[in-house]
Amino acid sequence: MGTGSDHAQGGMELGYARVSTTKQSLERQLDALAAAGIPDDRVYVDKKTGTTIDRDGLNALLAYARSGDTVMVHPLDRIGRNLREVLNLVHDLAERGIGVRSLADPLPINTADEGMARIAFLLLALFAEMERTFTAERAAHARAVAEAGGHQTGRPVAHPEGEIEYARLWKAQGGSLGKIVAKTGIPETSLHRYLATGSESSQ
Repeated sequence: MGTGSDHAQGGMELGYARVSTTKQSLERQLDALAAAGIPDDRVYVDKKTGTTIDRDGLNALLAYARSGDTVMVHPLDRIGRNLREVLNLVHDLAERGIGVRSLADPLPINTADEGMARIAFLLLALFAEMERTFTAERAAHARAVAEAGGHQTGRPVAHPEGEIEYARLWKAQGGSLGKIVAKTGIPETSLHRYLATGSESSQ
């Protein structure tokens, strides 16, 4: 994949796929790129190995791409590890005359064909969903690093602030701890901490 053969004139479609956790599947992304007509030798791949995330595939793609080309990805969040990285890369590629096209987002975009105002709107519409993906990936990576170091993973689950405020309201109205536990589902040990500190900062 991504052999970097002689570059055709008039623009090419190049594929990029990335997985950042061992549980993610590369196959769905590769299948989508193949269905879009991208041959294997124009698909660049990065995948998790151990506790590191290689970026050799993306670096090779960026070195190979030329003005007039279009980088095809399954969801847009594959080309970056956070929102800033995605935006910077889309902007840098646009400056080089290279388009980016997503295949699987709720609002697929194609920077090669659409005006920047339209692109900005579509990117904003994708932000919330992308941030959820990035947050999950960061958590999974942290767990992998901890497990590799022999540390116990996981942490106490922080309760939503709304539930904590609800518990404080019951307490202010004279509710017993047992009743507050029944109403909120927050364990009594956690309730003691929340009600004593007035915040969940200790979580």
